Formats: sequence, structure tokens, C-alpha cells
Amino acid sequence: MSAPAEAPPAPAAPTTPRRRREGPSRRRALGLRVLSVGGLLLLWWAVARAQVWPPVVLPPPGAVWAQAVATSTEGYSGHTLGEHLLTSLRRILVGSAWGALGGVLLGLLIGLVPAVRAMLGPLVTFVRTLPPLAYLSLLVIWFGIGEEPKIWLLVVASLPPVAVATADAVRGVDPDHLNAARSLGARPWQQALWVVLPHSLPEISTGVRIAVGVAYTSVVAAETVNGVPGIGGMIREAQRFNHTDVVILGLIVIGLSGLLIDRLLVTLDRTVAPWRGRT
Repeated sequence: MSAPAEAPPAPAAPTTPRRRREGPSRRRALGLRVLSVGGLLLLWWAVARAQVWPPVVLPPPGAVWAQAVATSTEGYSGHTLGEHLLTSLRRILVGSAWGALGGVLLGLLIGLVPAVRAMLGPLVTFVRTLPPLAYLSLLVIWFGIGEEPKIWLLVVASLPPVAVATADAVRGVDPDHLNAARSLGARPWQQALWVVLPHSLPEISTGVRIAVGVAYTSVVAAETVNGVPGIGGMIREAQRFNHTDVVILGLIVIGLSGLLIDRLLVTLDRTVAPWRGRT
């Protein structure tokens, strides 16, 4: 007798395209975000409505929205809300850019040159632990009350995170890659440019994101001295006159613009370092 014929293999289950699988997950995440924001606004409105605290302490959301409309059209402290925001963003951009550039160069030196690491490593850690207000007064003494102390404060605040992230990434480069580059005749600056820097880009990108966040948290401190126009200066002026609704508006504007900038940095990270997380 002949052996029974084998049954044909079962057809493979159809695979769902990745985009279709990710679609519901993204919609769910978006829905959860909207739900959390809506719940927070509802809680804020309920507490303000119940007058647990007087309006000068916790104004209702409607009052903050009215101030947003008023400051956008009529202005506050002689400038509109858009002018305050653009001035602060310019300061953050300039300070973070110079801080990131200096941090990358310093981090490369610390990571590649042991003597520089021994001399400057503790100094970078020391500066990183200082709160911005600790050296703002010194910067005002050195540079006056114009734009210079504000920019320098943001530079000093944003440089250490990038330097630390870059130095750690440089020390994590596989020595075999450097030896291969040397065997091909690459000079030290070529090794740093074509081997070390690409390997360190994901960590540098993370350091830049942290640095921009530090700059955002420092801009209010930077603008406490002659900071109008500027969101921090607007908040400072509103605090002097107990305009709590303007203070809350400034905090919301800083937070929303910070979220937008962080999302742009995440997109830039995926563009310049698409190999992040890959072996």
C-alpha cells in the first residue's frame, strides 16, 4: 500500500500592514491625551467655581482665556503676547544653539583627551549642578542689564548637559572602529569627524533635548532683569501686580511652545540619527 498523501500546509494567516496596526494605537494615545487635558481643565474649572481659593489665587479658565485674547490684541506691558513669545524663543534659540555647539566640542575633547577630561570634567559637573539664579547676579555684574546676561545664562545652563552626553557617547565608541580607521590612514580629526561623531549623534541629540528643556526652565530667571519683552518678563510684571491669570497664561504658553519645540527635536533626531536603537 502506498503511503497516504501529506495534507497541504495551511495557508499563512494574512499579516496586517504595520500602518494599520499603528493607526488604532495612535488614535488611542491621542484620545487619552485629549481626555487627560479635558479632565484637568474640568477639575480646574470645578475648583475655581467652588471658590476653594479666591480668584486672585486661582482664576477660572475663562479668565485666563480672556487674558490670552486681550494680550494677543491689546498687549501687556507694552507688547503683545506674540511679541513676548517670539523674544523669549529667540533668546532660547540663540542660547541653546551656542550652548549645544560648545557642549559638543567640549564633550569631544573630554571624551577623546584624558588630560582634558581630568581638568575640565569636574568643572562641567560643578556648573551643571548650579541653579541658573545662582550665577545670574554675577552675569548682570559682568555684562549689565541688556541682552548679554540673558543669553549667557542660557548658554551656561544648556552647555553642560550636551557636554556630558557627548563625552559619555565618545567613551562608548568601539575601539575596533577607531583601530580600523587608523589602519586606513585616518588622522585624529578624521576619526573624530567620521567615526566618533556619527556614533555619538543619538546621545548628542538627547543631550540637546535636555539642554533646550533646561533653557526653557531658565528663561523666566533670565528675564527677571529687564526682561520685557519676553514671556518671563511678562510673568514677572504680572506677579508684581497680582495678575494671576496673566502668570498662568505665561506658564501655559511656555509649556505649549516647549512641547512643540521638543516634538521638532524628536523629528530632527529621527532624521539625523535614524540608526538609533539599531545594532
